[in-house]
Amino acid sequence: MDRRRGLSVRLKLTLSYAGFLMLAGALLLAAVGVFLLRQGWLLTNERGAVRATPGTVFLRSFAPTAAGVMAFLLVFGLLGGWFLAGRMLAPLDRITHATRTAEAGSLSHRIRLPGRRDEFRELADALDTMLARLEAHVVEQQRFAANASHELRTPLAVSKALLDVARTDPDQDTDEIIDRLHSVNTRAIDLTEALLLLSRAGQRSFAREHVDLSLLAEEATETLLPLAERHGVILETGGDVTPSVGSPTLLLQLTTNLVHNAIVHNIPGRGRVWVHTTPGAHTSLLTVENTGELINAHQASTLTEPFQRGTERVHTGHPGVGLGLAIVNTITQAHDGTLTLTPRPAGGLRITVELPTSPPRSGR
Repeated sequence: MDRRRGLSVRLKLTLSYAGFLMLAGALLLAAVGVFLLRQGWLLTNERGAVRATPGTVFLRSFAPTAAGVMAFLLVFGLLGGWFLAGRMLAPLDRITHATRTAEAGSLSHRIRLPGRRDEFRELADALDTMLARLEAHVVEQQRFAANASHELRTPLAVSKALLDVARTDPDQDTDEIIDRLHSVNTRAIDLTEALLLLSRAGQRSFAREHVDLSLLAEEATETLLPLAERHGVILETGGDVTPSVGSPTLLLQLTTNLVHNAIVHNIPGRGRVWVHTTPGAHTSLLTVENTGELINAHQASTLTEPFQRGTERVHTGHPGVGLGLAIVNTITQAHDGTLTLTPRPAGGLRITVELPTSPPRSGR
C-alpha cells in the first residue's frame, strides 16, 4: 500500500518526551509563581525600600528566570528524548531488517534479540518462530512439488513409451498395450485424485457434522473385505459407539486409507488387521493395527510424509501412490486431531487417530 511518509516514531516519541517535560516544568514554575505572588515580596533599591505590587515583582524578577528554565527544559527534553527514543526503538531496527530479509525471499535469517523478556523480545521471538515455521513449510512444499512432479512424470513416460512401441512395431499385441496403458492411466488418475484430496483436506474447507467412528470403521472394512480375502488377511472390527465431529466423507477416507494400508502392507496369506474404536469424554480413538515386517521407530516417523514408502511395500506388489498415510495425517490435522504411529514388537504397525468429540471454539 502506497502511503505518504509521516513523522518517524522516534521523532514522535522525542516530541512527546519534550512536550511532557515542558508541561511538567510549566506547572512547576506556575506553582512557584503563585506562591511568590501570595507572599507579596518587597523590592529594595539604592534609595530605600519601595513597596511594589506582587504582579510587578513577578514580571521583573521571576518571569525572565522562568523563561530561561523553560528554554533549558525544551533543549534538554528534545536531546534527551531523541537519545532515549533511539535506545528504546533499537530492537525495532533488527526486527524490521529481519522482516525485509524475509520479504526478499530469505527465510533462514533470525532476529535472536538478546536481553530479558519484554514486549519487543516477545515480538522478536514470535517472529522467529513464525519464520522457522514458514521456512519448514516452504521446504516441505518444495519437496512435495518435486516428488509429485516425479510421480506424475513416471506414468506419462510409460504411456509415451507404450505408444511409441505401438507406432513403430505393427506386430505388437494391441490388446496387451491397451491393458498396460489402462493400468498406467488408472495409476495417474489415482495419484491426481489423491493430490486433490490432500489439497482440499489441508484447506479445511468442509462442514463439520456429528459422526460415529465405529460405523465408519465397519463401512471401511466391509468395502475392503474382498481385498483382504485376496491377500489372505483376516479383518477384525470392534468397539462401541464412538462419537466425533468432522466431515463424514473425509473421515471415511481416513479410515479406508488406514485399513487399506494395513491390508496391503501385511503378511500375505497369514496376516491380521484389528480395527477398534474407543469413545472418550473429550476425544475419541480410532486404532488400526496390523501384522507385518519389523519397522523401526525412524521408519514409522517418516511414513506420513508424502511419497514415503516402507521397505516392506516393495514386496507386496501394491506400491500405491505414496500418499495414503500423508492423506490420513492431513485429514487428522484438519480435524484438530492427533496421529500416532507405533511399531509393533512382533512386526507391523499400530496407528492411532485421536479426534475431538466437539467442534473447536475457533469455529475453523
